[in-house]
Amino acid sequence: MEERELLTTLLDIYDQKFLANYLNEEVGSSLCRETINRWMKGKAEPSLTHAEYEALFKLIPQPTVTEENCDFRFIDLFAGIGGIRKGFEAQGGMCVFTSEWNKYSVKTYKANYGNASEHKFNEDIRSITLSDDDAVTEDEAYENIKNHIPPHDVLLAGFPCQPFSIAGVSKKNSLGRAHGFECNTQGTLFFDVARIIAAHRPKAFVLENVKNLKSHDKGKTFKVIMETLDELGYEVADRSFEGKDPKIIDGQHFTPQHRERIVLVGFRKDLDIHHGFTLKDIDKIIPERKPSMGDILDSDVDDKYILTPKLWKYLFDYAQKHKAKGNGFGFGLVNESSIARTLSARYYKDGSEILVDRGWDFNKEFDDANNLVNRPRRLTPLECARLMGFTDKNDEFKIPVSDTQAYKQFGNSVVVPVFAAVAKLMKPYILKAIDADKRGKLAA
Repeated sequence: MEERELLTTLLDIYDQKFLANYLNEEVGSSLCRETINRWMKGKAEPSLTHAEYEALFKLIPQPTVTEENCDFRFIDLFAGIGGIRKGFEAQGGMCVFTSEWNKYSVKTYKANYGNASEHKFNEDIRSITLSDDDAVTEDEAYENIKNHIPPHDVLLAGFPCQPFSIAGVSKKNSLGRAHGFECNTQGTLFFDVARIIAAHRPKAFVLENVKNLKSHDKGKTFKVIMETLDELGYEVADRSFEGKDPKIIDGQHFTPQHRERIVLVGFRKDLDIHHGFTLKDIDKIIPERKPSMGDILDSDVDDKYILTPKLWKYLFDYAQKHKAKGNGFGFGLVNESSIARTLSARYYKDGSEILVDRGWDFNKEFDDANNLVNRPRRLTPLECARLMGFTDKNDEFKIPVSDTQAYKQFGNSVVVPVFAAVAKLMKPYILKAIDADKRGKLAA
């Protein structure tokens, strides 16, 4: 990498001040933000010492799975900070395409995932599916998708939940449509996922969403999704079941956090390899010992994470008011043995769903000076990363954004070990699908 290319790559993730401070700490460099700024504006040619170059190069993550050692290829749509990707990489999958529109999530993603030369990064998926242009025909859209998204075996997508308008599809809109979903799901981001599946026909997919997807818009949303996947020629695992829905998986089996998500796993019907696959089998690979909250929490954190007296008073009074009414609303206080509530994207506002107990005595008056010292605190972003399974106390996961953005990212993400388990269950079927597809093409 040339020096300018190296700096350009890193400035997609970090700012000049961070890089200058990092170099000062790592190699005693006197390089300052202003110098880097002048280089990038073309006012002078970059001039790094060997030590500075080596230190900066270490910030670029290297791919763990490449063409030489990968078992299958996948794409990562609505990728967030790569939680689903991380699970599938652990099973030997290589990511060849990523799409994520949030610029802060993109920074965190690029800081943590090394990409092989085959990888492509895209921001707005609609620029590839052409879903925002009604004049584009199906064939034109599919051709554009094939030109921009590489071939892959598995499609991963944590798409947003949006209602479908399925009533009154006009004849005009349906004329010339080879696929019914082109009308039934238009205007939603699931439409873009369906278009990519129709164009590339991956052997399998994993779609993730909130548990309430099943009841969203009185069940219409889920009904259209399942009908679309069937129309596209895929068998969704555990479509029919008795008792508890195996498609809804709770993260508390893997980390100390109650977090239910619906996971749709599908295999192409024509490959005929889906028989016997069920998400019920995830019970067989739940770890005997999962991390406890004590494993996640740090004993010494910055005072800025302790709630201010004013905010703690507000949350305390709010909880007392609802307790008096017989409601369950209020903050969630955790200790080393707790199972936390679901971390949300709004955690940065007050942290109320998961507050770390620092010895608050509920038997004392609120204004007791000694007790006020023990006000609870928020989780730090690094503790959130551990709670979501992105890292353990090795803390190799990099967080290059502000605390506010980090809280949003982790609150919107998935529990990584859940998807590592899903990937482990799927891998034998993915490999059978790849083999069946090859045999089918040879026969043709």
